Amino acid sequence: MNRRTLLAYILLPTVSAVGLALIGFKPEDRRISKPMGRVVLPPPRTDSEVSVEYALRVRRSIRDYEDKPLTLQQVSQLVWAAQGITDKRYGFRTAPSAGATYPLEVYVVVKKGGVIDLEEGIYHYLYKEHVLELLKSGDYSRELMEACLDQEWVGDASINIVITAIYERTTWRYGERGRIRYVHMEVGHVGQNIYLQCVSLGLGCVVIGAFYDDSVKKILGVDEEPLYVIPVGVKKGGWL
Repeated sequence: MNRRTLLAYILLPTVSAVGLALIGFKPEDRRISKPMGRVVLPPPRTDSEVSVEYALRVRRSIRDYEDKPLTLQQVSQLVWAAQGITDKRYGFRTAPSAGATYPLEVYVVVKKGGVIDLEEGIYHYLYKEHVLELLKSGDYSRELMEACLDQEWVGDASINIVITAIYERTTWRYGERGRIRYVHMEVGHVGQNIYLQCVSLGLGCVVIGAFYDDSVKKILGVDEEPLYVIPVGVKKGGWL
């Protein structure tokens, strides 16, 4: 590796952050829905009694859930696993991103009674503050199930995590390769993080890619491209 290439690798995250700032990708500039309030999440745990190796061995797609609510701590862990900050100095997150461009956004659709002490509605995860902001109040689980071709586990789940992409955050640097490859690789990393975190929490989930894009966007109230809908609930029988 020559000196010029080495410098490019070292400076890439900083250059990416500056570039995003210059072209105006700010969280407050891109949403349609105006936030209605904020929910401060409990700090995420960074250790557990479940090993990574065990989680990898038993991980499965789970579509059948107990009729039980999640806790706010569990929701905190799930969104942190998806896009939480792991290095405050550089803003690095739990999932790798091409050039640290971070094109993904995380939303949580909470049904009535789905989470203890959390109002039903649609929330957006603010990774820097580790809080949820309420975008829409009400139970949208039925509408989301219909948008997902009536897959019943979407309606049965306590929550649904929806991952969207703002492709321009990555394509401004990598061009069309960012759209057809890098962003989709990244959402796969996030999906696996959520799967493994679910094992640790005694929860079950399944990633869904079959849905009507425009319907999901309308439900969320955003102009972003949905890539995953991930139902999450208490796994029947647990993992251990």
